[in-house]
Amino acid sequence: MLHRGHRSTEGPGGGELTVPMAWLYAEYIADELLRTGDLMPPTSFEFRAGRDALALTIFLSDTDGELPGIRVVTQLETWLSLTAYDQPWQNWVAERMSQLKAEAARSDSPAPDLDLAEAAWRWLEETELLAPDLNAVPGGAPAGEDEGPKVWTPAWQLGLPLGHLAIHLF
Repeated sequence: MLHRGHRSTEGPGGGELTVPMAWLYAEYIADELLRTGDLMPPTSFEFRAGRDALALTIFLSDTDGELPGIRVVTQLETWLSLTAYDQPWQNWVAERMSQLKAEAARSDSPAPDLDLAEAAWRWLEETELLAPDLNAVPGGAPAGEDEGPKVWTPAWQLGLPLGHLAIHLF
């Protein structure tokens, strides 16, 4: 028990656990959108890439610091525009992450949501998945599902269109 006049040495909030609810909620929404679309098996790395890219989009687009809750449907157009093919999504993520890091540093409080978002972003950037080479010469390989030229691709480049398509299918 703390005595009057003494501060806790357990950090902000007297050692209380800060639950990353904003990130967990963004991840839940992304997971549900992808499962509803039934585009990939939930155990695949492609699914994880889609979920992480979509969760980052959902989490970082929340500029008010409060996810939309039951108003998810009202945010679908925003998420569609952010994940569209012609948008500089990777640059947007880097800018938003920098902004949130700066805000967290100024507030000097734990940011478990941001920590999880950073881990997801690191995985998406550093992990490469073997995918069909969309730039290959048409007709240059047999038309089988697992056949044809493949190329190692950053996970975010696979996950982003998967997330975008899942929003469309929702």
